[in-house]
Amino acid sequence: MNAPFADVETSSDRYARRFEGAVGRWFLEVQGRAVRALMADRPHARVLDVGGGHAQLAPMLRALGHEVTVLGSSEECGHRLRGSGVSFRVGDPLAAPFAPGTFDVVLCFRLLPHVERWRDLVGELCRLATHAVVVDYPTARSVNALSGALFGLKKGVERDTRPFTVFHDAWVADALAAHGFRVAGRRPQFFWPMALHRALRFAPLARALEGGASFLGLTRAFGSPVVLRADRA
Repeated sequence: MNAPFADVETSSDRYARRFEGAVGRWFLEVQGRAVRALMADRPHARVLDVGGGHAQLAPMLRALGHEVTVLGSSEECGHRLRGSGVSFRVGDPLAAPFAPGTFDVVLCFRLLPHVERWRDLVGELCRLATHAVVVDYPTARSVNALSGALFGLKKGVERDTRPFTVFHDAWVADALAAHGFRVAGRRPQFFWPMALHRALRFAPLARALEGGASFLGLTRAFGSPVVLRADRA
């Protein structure tokens, strides 16, 4: 890799500040619940978290009894994992230093939308997984369909946000299917834009807005980001 891989940014302390405060912690609670639900049938699994230096999932998974390894593109991607008991390895996420099927479950969060060769990344996740791949992505079946037009507003709220790819669900499903994996479950997280919740800075209101959307079935139909699990066919 000639340029820094996208996980260098998502593993940084600056990126972690996007999830500080009550609203940020709530974002991570929702994400964590989705991952736990999708992995409930795989207790004590060998897990690889590709680009997981953000430490949003690896410590939680280890506490649940999984054997967790994080793959980062450089040594600096592991600094937030120090003292967590999680194993950290340095390697190219597009050509990981592991044999095929080394892990039961392979995760990749906060990364797919920022990788130009995202289909190659999906292929590598599939190569490494014996049973399942779990990823997250912003879906075009949501307000993210307007992400280009609204990027200026989003940047005004979040300040350090970056351009990102918005995926049609079929793109991700087809990329996984090309490597022998089929969609087994999906958990859309938020109906309302995360930038709106960050702008309001009031977690009880955010919970109420999302609770109403969930009750009406809007989150299931139009929520984003999507946490998706695919199983080896």
